[in-house]
Amino acid sequence: MKIRIHGNSVRFRLSKPEVAKLEQEGYLEETTDFGASQFDYAVRKTVNNALNAVFEQSKITLHVPESLLTGWTENSTVGFEENMPLGNGSSLYLLIEKDFKCLDNTHEDQSDNYDNPNQTC
Repeated sequence: MKIRIHGNSVRFRLSKPEVAKLEQEGYLEETTDFGASQFDYAVRKTVNNALNAVFEQSKITLHVPESLLTGWTENSTVGFEENMPLGNGSSLYLLIEKDFKCLDNTHEDQSDNYDNPNQTC
């Protein structure tokens, strides 16, 4: 699982096994260790009607409605997005999507990623 944070947006990208695990078991979590502290990020299946996220105790947790995850492993839906209102007139953009293989040269292991539908750049 990868996350990308930019301004008021958080994007989660999941490999094939991660999408399957989330659909079946309902929870994924990763940790980045900074030595004296850790940063955690997680995705949890919920009964909510919309994507939402919380940040507590150095951990971002994205809550994804179960209705969106049902069949996601096998269907062609790339991902889901939501603008979560923050109550102060602003919002947090949330995106969860399948991770595709890069088309350019990369040294990252991408064997568990989805085939990129764009076979050329």
